[in-house]
Amino acid sequence: MVDVFLVIAIIVAFAILLIGAVYLLVYYQHPDDHNDAYIPKFVVIFGFVLAGWTVLLFPLDVANNEGYAGCDGYDTAFCGGLNMEALWEAIFWLIPIWIFVLIPFSTFYYEADDGTLMMGTAYGANHVKKSRMAEACCYQLFVFIIVGLIFVVTYLTLSDTKIPVEDYTQSSVRVNALIAGGTYYNYPDLGVNATFSLDALENMGSNDQNYYSQVTDNGSQDIVLQVGVGTFYAGLMAWLGWWLFALFGGVGLAALPLDLILAFVHRPKHMDPVEFSEAQLSLRERVNELVDIGELIKIERDQKANAGIVTSGWSLDSDKRKAARDERQAILGFKQAVFLLEKDVEDFQAMSINYENYNPLIPFISLILGICSCIISLFWFIHICIYVYPDPPLAPFLNNYFEWFDQWFPLFGVLSVAIFVTYLLFCAVKGCFKFGVRFMFFQIHPMKIGKTYMSSFMFNIALVLLCALPVVQFSQEAFSDYAAFSEIRQIFGVQIQYLQFFNFFWTKQIFIYIFMAITVLTSIYLACRP
Repeated sequence: MVDVFLVIAIIVAFAILLIGAVYLLVYYQHPDDHNDAYIPKFVVIFGFVLAGWTVLLFPLDVANNEGYAGCDGYDTAFCGGLNMEALWEAIFWLIPIWIFVLIPFSTFYYEADDGTLMMGTAYGANHVKKSRMAEACCYQLFVFIIVGLIFVVTYLTLSDTKIPVEDYTQSSVRVNALIAGGTYYNYPDLGVNATFSLDALENMGSNDQNYYSQVTDNGSQDIVLQVGVGTFYAGLMAWLGWWLFALFGGVGLAALPLDLILAFVHRPKHMDPVEFSEAQLSLRERVNELVDIGELIKIERDQKANAGIVTSGWSLDSDKRKAARDERQAILGFKQAVFLLEKDVEDFQAMSINYENYNPLIPFISLILGICSCIISLFWFIHICIYVYPDPPLAPFLNNYFEWFDQWFPLFGVLSVAIFVTYLLFCAVKGCFKFGVRFMFFQIHPMKIGKTYMSSFMFNIALVLLCALPVVQFSQEAFSDYAAFSEIRQIFGVQIQYLQFFNFFWTKQIFIYIFMAITVLTSIYLACRP
């Protein structure tokens, strides 16, 4: 029977995620998208819900306890009754659909819409919609073919899992001797449709102990099985996402607490006339400098275009590749400098023009969140060092904390797991933005209130979805004692853990070492240059 409390928790969590997604979209979207871009908005809203649901499904799975053997019928009081395997299977399919189908198609559709309007061909609504849809479908077909080929080839070649088991045998002579010695049990006739209880089992006797003490240990053997399509793609998506999560999550674990605390330290303060003039002059100089740089970039690009020099795309010529790379780096650096200038202008306005309208509680909320983030990051660091790395673990640490909370009220332990797991997702988003600002390797897509275009929304949703499964995999391993009876523990901890090719990364904890190394390096770097 399904636990009513878990059903209510699912409904409430889904409602909160949906309301939060709609609020986030309305609050952050650019005015240009208010009455447009409905397809990207649909993808963004339910992509946010999917990412949140993936992470929150782990604590729900822990509370459900469907991995407990007694849930098959003889001890169901401990079980929630939800079919978590089906729920996880749905997640395993929806995430790649969102990342490789809906988000790319929506991005192509949105950018085609933007380009069509800028070219002045927005006259005649039917023609515009047809051209936008056709262009988006054309690009998406190319993506679908490439991704489809990769998925099919990898499944056909890498879908076998080798699960290690311990093999024990006992000679038939010893078995017969034990039976002759009276080692057998008579079970009472329970009748038809009777309820089985643990009390009906006999206690282990001395003969049983002798039997198990005389078995022969044949060592470890591998059981080779082919995993299901959904399970394999979950492992593949987790492996791909781990490269991003190890980098951005490691950066964010150190950067998120520091930035929240610095938001309080550098909160807007009233300036005297001298400070106001110096700040205004500094901003004016930076604006003029960026305008000059922008003009130089534009002139250089126009000159190359007039000379027939193409610097976009891939080329066999190393000089052209270097020129394209330098131009791309210059543009990224220019965009990031503009973003930092806009942020400083907003802070300047909050300290001058908008000082009376500024909410003074915001810095103190940032301070409280920064302190809480500091504690959670420190707990994660300690837990990884004393539980995840050592074999066997030195101490259960957070596992004991969650179990202790469950003794008070089961909801507290589950909520604690949800907080720690969701925090890792926030770290990944923060790390992506922090890394993009400090090291100009890619274009950043910051979320700015009232100024965020759908393309930036979809970039961040794709990042969160890519990091969702690595977060779940990492959490089920970090909280393996507490989540021992969860279905995801059986999926990630057994089937996906020993997939060929991927098992090297999981069993050797390659990604976790990268994650921790980046966290330590980021902490040192930010301590020197906050």
